[in-house]
Amino acid sequence: MSEHWWQRAVVYQIYPRSFQDSNGDGIGDLPGIISRLDYLKQLGVGALWLSPVYQSPNADNGYDISDYQAINPEYGTMADMERLIQEARQRDIRIVMDLVVNHTSDEHAWFVNARTGMDSSTRDYYVWSDPVDGHEPNDLTSGFIGGSAWEHDSTSDQYFLHLFSAKQVDLNWQSPKLRQAIYDMMNFWIAKGIGGFRMDVIDMIGKEPFEKQLVNGPHLHDYLHEMNRATWADRDFLTVGEAWSAGPKEALQYSCPARQELSMIFQFGHLWADRKVGGEKWETHPISVPQLKAALYACQRELATDGWNSLFWNNHDLPRAVSRFGTPTGPNRELSAKMLAITLHGLKGTPYIYQGEEMGMTDCPVTMIEQVDDVEARTIYRQLRVQGDSATTAMEKVNRFSRDNARTPMQWDASLNAGFSTGQPWLAVNPNYQTINVQATLTEPDSVFETYQQLIQLRKTQPVLQTGAFQALAVPDDVIAYTRTLGEVTWLVCSNFGAEPVDVTLPQRVAKRLVGNYDDYPDQLGDVQLRPYEAFMVALQ
Repeated sequence: MSEHWWQRAVVYQIYPRSFQDSNGDGIGDLPGIISRLDYLKQLGVGALWLSPVYQSPNADNGYDISDYQAINPEYGTMADMERLIQEARQRDIRIVMDLVVNHTSDEHAWFVNARTGMDSSTRDYYVWSDPVDGHEPNDLTSGFIGGSAWEHDSTSDQYFLHLFSAKQVDLNWQSPKLRQAIYDMMNFWIAKGIGGFRMDVIDMIGKEPFEKQLVNGPHLHDYLHEMNRATWADRDFLTVGEAWSAGPKEALQYSCPARQELSMIFQFGHLWADRKVGGEKWETHPISVPQLKAALYACQRELATDGWNSLFWNNHDLPRAVSRFGTPTGPNRELSAKMLAITLHGLKGTPYIYQGEEMGMTDCPVTMIEQVDDVEARTIYRQLRVQGDSATTAMEKVNRFSRDNARTPMQWDASLNAGFSTGQPWLAVNPNYQTINVQATLTEPDSVFETYQQLIQLRKTQPVLQTGAFQALAVPDDVIAYTRTLGEVTWLVCSNFGAEPVDVTLPQRVAKRLVGNYDDYPDQLGDVQLRPYEAFMVALQ
């Protein structure tokens, strides 16, 4: 069996604002999550990653934290949080907290104090600069709102750094006092019994802004090692960092046990399979399956014997998996949703499911920018209009990657507001909720939910899925096929990413079906024709 609990568990990401509202204010909350724990236990997941529930003015939906040790009243109370941790653990589910330590809200007490004067006790918690020739110190820009990443502070006549919005002020990790304050805060949550942290843009904490080095700074790994030793070092604790800059080799640096840093990181190489590398976010092209599998396989190979992989198709910042990599409508929606699940959950690493993925929830395109909540998407829209795009063309591009796609409310049933809230939801429910919802999928034989349930159970119980060796198979471009082997046990996963049949040659072996998305399957492999979006996981005899 695997060494750590998170090597045999599947993690389920909850976007609390959109999961379940318990009090009718249109905003999901902690009591709402508690009310759905039995559903999550039925699914079989071993951990819940909560997007931020801390005190926040919500300039970026909670990723701008004003108090790390308080719960946003929109979501409930600290007592609710403690109850969630306890009740989840009673169901063998751990809570993983989203942690944003690259920046805080400008309303955080640390920054409020820092602005009182250059000799304030928390001044060096943030990045400050004198003007250079009467202007910003350099030309760094803000990722969310455009314009300069430097904001002038009139009290001190200095500039402070914000690489995201002006209300998300970058922390200065070069300050030992700041680092210790963060570790103390992390230990506060560890003492409450959580099972892990997901760490937002963790590759940015070692930034050298005056050298314009924003990721992978020279002391990044020193800071992570120090963090490990000061907090969870002696616990079986999940730590996963978000690192858009990382490839497979960098993933090994973060997750190699000998380095004592993180359990794993999210790396995003496979998500360039439908985008122009180095291009703008909205510059897309049809999915390139060869590019997709090359990126997935590189991670499997680089971390084959050391380190650990994270496995995911989507999250709160990305389009819905079935809309991006499969087909979101018609009978192929369920086929492609199951295909994606089987493909991913057979790989070595820890799988992550984003809420609603387990029933094939889809993107929710809108027609007017006024319908968009995502601050980043609004900025992109303004930029596209200035560049000359019509409103219609700009909206088409925004819809491809608006983070609202993932944030529409969870679709529980066919009642008003999909059973999410008795009040007006903070973000409109996807109109397809009357057919795509939890209640429907739980009553449907051979559902997407059941496929995820089967895969999660196999991950829990079968060592070959946890630690078995990976081997890619030679197959046509639109097919992903590989084996996992541990001792005398070999399992094979094969998936057709296309809407047309395709012929493949697989090992000439008798196969015992484990999971599949068609009712029938070949019990003798060899030359096989895969049907549209067909996928199966079999044990080779």
